Amino acid sequence: MWELIQLNKRKSLFLFFIMGITLLVLGYFIGEVWLGRDGWLAGLTIAFVIWIIMSLLSYFSGDSIILALSKAKKVDRSNYPQLYNVVEEMKIASNLPKVPEIYIIPDPAPNAFATGRTPEKSAVVVTAGLLAKLNRDELQGVIAHEISHIMNRDILFMTFSGVLLGSIVFLSHIFLRSLWFSGGNRRRNSGKSGGQLQLILMLVAILMAVLAPIMARLLYLAISRKREYLADASSVRLTRYPEGLASALEKIADNDLRLKSANQATAGLYIANPLNKKGKKLSNLSSTHPPISERVRILRNIAGGVNYLQYQKAYSLITGKHGIEGKIIPDSALKDHQAIRIKKTTSESGKEDYRQKKHTLDDLIRSLNDFSFVTCPCGLKIKIPPNFKGSRLVCPRCERYIEIPVKK
Repeated sequence: MWELIQLNKRKSLFLFFIMGITLLVLGYFIGEVWLGRDGWLAGLTIAFVIWIIMSLLSYFSGDSIILALSKAKKVDRSNYPQLYNVVEEMKIASNLPKVPEIYIIPDPAPNAFATGRTPEKSAVVVTAGLLAKLNRDELQGVIAHEISHIMNRDILFMTFSGVLLGSIVFLSHIFLRSLWFSGGNRRRNSGKSGGQLQLILMLVAILMAVLAPIMARLLYLAISRKREYLADASSVRLTRYPEGLASALEKIADNDLRLKSANQATAGLYIANPLNKKGKKLSNLSSTHPPISERVRILRNIAGGVNYLQYQKAYSLITGKHGIEGKIIPDSALKDHQAIRIKKTTSESGKEDYRQKKHTLDDLIRSLNDFSFVTCPCGLKIKIPPNFKGSRLVCPRCERYIEIPVKK
């Protein structure tokens, strides 16, 4: 997939310059409005500094910023061994140089994303709700999808877009709020013609502040939707089981919860739009993702094997797009005619104890939120919140005193 990797690198560079130019244009008009004559130079300078700083942050610390915004907690094999094992399996299948770091967002809305700069510095993030709803085959399909983003070098593009789009939205928001609180009174040039010019510039600045985030977002959407199809295709090839991802996507879509830590800048990172709620779907124009129903139909129409060629055929069949318009898989991948059979589901996938699984996940979320756990001799497991100040407590079952271990 070298062709795809090079393409995604070019997309990241293209996005870097286009969003930077959008920031500069926005800074130009804001400077003219706020500082009057020749204020455009100061506006351009400030926008340029923001562009450089945010680009450097995106490259060197973008993943850390996104993880912090998402309120993700790092876990290891001891916290949730099944999740770690699945990530490790997909790392081996994709031939990544190392196992990505694993994070969990303590939120009941099911979703997942990947972030990072390179395969050597990457992370896979899932919500607690995802772990609670999916069986192992479905979880494997989702993890394979996120590993595919890492394998295909999507994550640099995703990280750049999230941080730079957030910068444009932030600058526009600050400017519009400042106009609201100041009542629109700006420094004006002397004379009637100067006042008219200032009024025109203010209107243009307001228009730019409104349109710049929309234009940047539409640019991002035009590229990111195809990226989701590619990750689905790569996931199928890694797992050899299209139904796992298809079933997982259906469960994610059948969701009444909105992911609280997600926002417009980070929504495109997730496997499904985290701002959607069941029955309140966003339009195709404003959605960061292709319709889940379409993705599921494509997955379930794959026949004759799970190579990239079979996914491309299923895509063309379901969408009705052919030729250049319907081409989502690079030529180098379509040349692979290796017959890879679809595997059968594991016998245990549908027999998991979801009640016990939910208890385990509840305990995991509490541990991520700094709860402590002590087990009474009577067998009752007691959860102790982080703000508990006592050195011992009374067991609610047997009423004996239990000493609370001192945290190291």
